Amino acid sequence: MSDINIKITDREGKVHEVLAPTDMGMNLMELCKAYELPVEGTCGGMAMCASCQIYVHTDHTLPEMSMDEDLMLAEAFHVKNNSRLGCQIQITEELEGLEIEIAPEV
Repeated sequence: MSDINIKITDREGKVHEVLAPTDMGMNLMELCKAYELPVEGTCGGMAMCASCQIYVHTDHTLPEMSMDEDLMLAEAFHVKNNSRLGCQIQITEELEGLEIEIAPEV
């Protein structure tokens, strides 16, 4: 396994091109935190707070949304059709070239 390239747009519109390791079991929330981007992850990745909400801008095949994630997004602010919780998407080689945007703060 190797590192993949992911583009993350922060809340100010700045694009960060980052390298994401595929061999550490990280998710997108943890990746944002590792690069000190403004994602809270208040619940620690349990799909219970939506503070790591992102918008997915590419057509990558992502893991199916769990019922917990779906229910949390149903109660979250600023939800769009391409909203996901970053804590629920594990970094894999299939995500090479993924482009995401961090959702606005609540």
